[in-house]
Amino acid sequence: MRRDDIAVTGIGLVTPAGVGTEATWSTVCSGAPTAAVDPSLGEVPVPISCRVPPFDVQAVLGPQVWRMDRFTHLALTAARQAVDDAGLDPATWDGARIGVVVGVGYDSKDLVIPAVRKLIDGAYEKLSPLLIPRTTANAAAAEICIALGAHGPSMAVTTACASGATALGTARDLLLAGRCDIALAGGAEAPCHPLPSACFAQMGALSTRLHDPEGASRPFDVDRDGFVLAEGAGLMVLERAADARSRGARPYAYFSGYGTSTDGYHYAAPHPDGVGIEQAFTAALADAGLTTSDIGHVNAHGTGTPLNDRIEGAALTRVFDGHPPPVTSTKGVTGHPLGAAGAIEAALAALTLDHQTIPPTANLQHLDPDIALDVVAKAPRSHRMDAVASNSCGFGGHNTVLILQRA
Repeated sequence: MRRDDIAVTGIGLVTPAGVGTEATWSTVCSGAPTAAVDPSLGEVPVPISCRVPPFDVQAVLGPQVWRMDRFTHLALTAARQAVDDAGLDPATWDGARIGVVVGVGYDSKDLVIPAVRKLIDGAYEKLSPLLIPRTTANAAAAEICIALGAHGPSMAVTTACASGATALGTARDLLLAGRCDIALAGGAEAPCHPLPSACFAQMGALSTRLHDPEGASRPFDVDRDGFVLAEGAGLMVLERAADARSRGARPYAYFSGYGTSTDGYHYAAPHPDGVGIEQAFTAALADAGLTTSDIGHVNAHGTGTPLNDRIEGAALTRVFDGHPPPVTSTKGVTGHPLGAAGAIEAALAALTLDHQTIPPTANLQHLDPDIALDVVAKAPRSHRMDAVASNSCGFGGHNTVLILQRA
């Protein structure tokens, strides 16, 4: 442990794989995909999604749920889980020293489409006065602060599908700068609405495997044809390692490296040479004081889109000089929860270190011959690891790499 390491002392996960950390970890390790036909998407071209299993939101969050959109429900539920897991009591902490950073990649659509219909009809008096505060990207961070009495720095960050990972990196920077003592950080997204689904389908980004919804999310497989839209949230409690030790908290891992870069190349496509991914990896390794030989596993971005998986695979092969460690993509189980993905996957990377077990990549039957990676498939793999990396990429060329070390 280095003097400036940041400890991960609490994890909250609300994902298509389960409500709660244990449920999510168990399903991800089983390799059971969660993609299914989603009747709520109506007659869109690709009515497939990965949904969080039903749970009683009001029982968890209380009567104020009426003023929140779905992505805030998920974020606040995960935040409460993480705080409980860390053994912290919001009633007794110094709220002025608690920071909150939540990554959100896409604005909420719970009220927007009904509001547009009212606008077109001229029914201005029927528009909800809560439309703006419920749907803005900072709503999840703000509601976490209200519910848990967090009065330190708080914000939303948005770097498309790297948002959750960027939020964790930003929270780590706040802790290292001494701007707070505890940070609740991660990502949340609830994009399973007809409009995002139809638009992603128009981009050609979604899998069209309508004859086999369970097999639609298949990262790195030669027959992959796009990602599956998903919802979810992942929040972690971060604190300086010395502070965690002084209160007797047991860390899952130390968050020791953060690297970020921007391709500056295209509004949606990654740079064809993957230079931004390499740059983010190099920066994260330098930040952690490690080399590639120290990294025992990579939780890849691995969306299941043909171009992105191929570029990420080639970039990882170059970063690790032709010998990358075992790789997985948990999106085969969870689908792609956009801005929440990086945080969920960082939490799963911490659990991977803690359990010394790499979850399998669901639906990987035949590895793309153009991808020279050791992708874990079929079953979880026991593996000795002292450090792991989690890679996230987003539209606009955002790249973020997080490095975690064994506690």
